[in-house]
Amino acid sequence: RRISRQRAFLTPPGEARPDWWIVAEVAKRMGHGAQFDYAGPADIFREYAALCSFENEGRRDLDLSAVAGLDATAYDALMPVQWPLRSAGGTARLFADGRFFTSSGRACMLPITPQKPANEPMPDTPLVLNSGRIRDQWHTMTRTGKAARLLAHLPEPYVEIHPDDARRFGLRDGELAQLSNGNGRFVGRVLESTEQQPGSLFAPMHWNRQYTREGRVNALVHAVADPVSGQPEFKQTPVAVRPFSTAWHGFVMVRQTAGIADRPVSDDAQPPYWCRIRAGNCWRHEIAGIELPVDWPTFLHDTLALDGDWMAMKDSGAGRYRGALFRDGRLVALYFIEREAARLPSRQWVESLFDSEMLDEGRRSDLLLGRPGQATLDKGHIVCACFGVGERTLRQAIADGADSVESLGSCLKAGTNCGSCLPEMKRLLADSPSAAPAERRVGYHA
Repeated sequence: RRISRQRAFLTPPGEARPDWWIVAEVAKRMGHGAQFDYAGPADIFREYAALCSFENEGRRDLDLSAVAGLDATAYDALMPVQWPLRSAGGTARLFADGRFFTSSGRACMLPITPQKPANEPMPDTPLVLNSGRIRDQWHTMTRTGKAARLLAHLPEPYVEIHPDDARRFGLRDGELAQLSNGNGRFVGRVLESTEQQPGSLFAPMHWNRQYTREGRVNALVHAVADPVSGQPEFKQTPVAVRPFSTAWHGFVMVRQTAGIADRPVSDDAQPPYWCRIRAGNCWRHEIAGIELPVDWPTFLHDTLALDGDWMAMKDSGAGRYRGALFRDGRLVALYFIEREAARLPSRQWVESLFDSEMLDEGRRSDLLLGRPGQATLDKGHIVCACFGVGERTLRQAIADGADSVESLGSCLKAGTNCGSCLPEMKRLLADSPSAAPAERRVGYHA
């Protein structure tokens, strides 16, 4: 019950206009100019607050009469505030006086007859899929999908599965899996976890068609909704699972200013699996396919359609292809293709190359070799998104004597901002006797 005034942090691109302005202009052209003659958001808020207060007199919980007269300056300075905001004063806790907003003033209890899920597991769909949100994402990524820091922890759609079920269905951690039923299919990375119950799966609900081709979990959910709340049966979706067979895996990175960040290839040539990920100074596109193109360099050079100087390495026998595009010494785009996902280099290292304006000959050679030119500490997959602290960095600090989340925060800052990584840090502390070495070359999960 808290109103928070949201302030713009980006300038609208080109000729784009705010939503309120667009709606008002359409209404004016439909002949409703007098009713939509707003000068700005403050006018709309005043009208909304007045409507919440109209003929209220304590009969409705949403009352904003105390802020119904804010001018533009006061509205712009409005701090987060909890309603009701009545002229005579509000309350932080509703119903403390024992009265409810019904005609009798008493609470209305709604009796519910428990019932089994409408769809039960069957031999051809033996596992139960649960979907929900994850730590660093909200809704359908309309905002968080553009924040590189929030995508550092879990950058792709995934399916969490117990290791016993993974072995049962021939899945491997870090590879791709396909979930399916009569409604559709979902493709995501396998994430083995003993915290997942055997027989059950979890997949995040955030990814949409803007960011992935097959990672939309709601394509599987049955059209069954609760008759009172309208809530779909998100938590009980029977599915089948199997490996998503591929002939190759890879990724494409394109500098953010290159102008083609939306997709790695044209609409007619999209690979069977792709996922678009916002990184620091580039967009990353994880891709995988069933058949190799006849000529990988020509295929990607043509579909990226970027001018400049390409350098490429091709090993058809090993199914390995690498290329990088430069303009005046500046890295613009690159691609790495391998038969197995685990053979791809550290995304973290490759993304860091876009931080430099120029790459010398040595680092260009490193690109084609697929590894840094000197030993590099692998910080592992990101645990603390706020400060970019990886799992291996945390494990090394634990091995060096850090024995609590407080001591880890003191030496690495991890967990000292939003705190959402604290549960994962506690698990690492509990698992410290079997901690992995800190100095290892990066695999997929970095």
